[in-house]
Amino acid sequence: MSGWPFDAPRNAAAVTVTQVMDGFHPILLVCHDADDGGWQFLTGENVSMADALLVSLGSVVERDPTVADLADLPEGWKATRADPGADWVREPQ
Repeated sequence: MSGWPFDAPRNAAAVTVTQVMDGFHPILLVCHDADDGGWQFLTGENVSMADALLVSLGSVVERDPTVADLADLPEGWKATRADPGADWVREPQ
């Protein structure tokens, strides 16, 4: 990836879960929040708040570079995919 695709800096806070950062589950749901412009990178499954992590946006992109394709996702939108090799489907939240 040449250049940084997101408007937010690499060290911007992002929400994810331990299952993603530990590599046990892929990112299948990405939300770009309307209220604060924040990013969430989730498994698409129900998770416990105990699993929630606040990490840098850059660390999420390092874990899964395909999420950089969503850098232009508008605030208030989400993107989902069936599996890591599938295309992202974008829609308003």
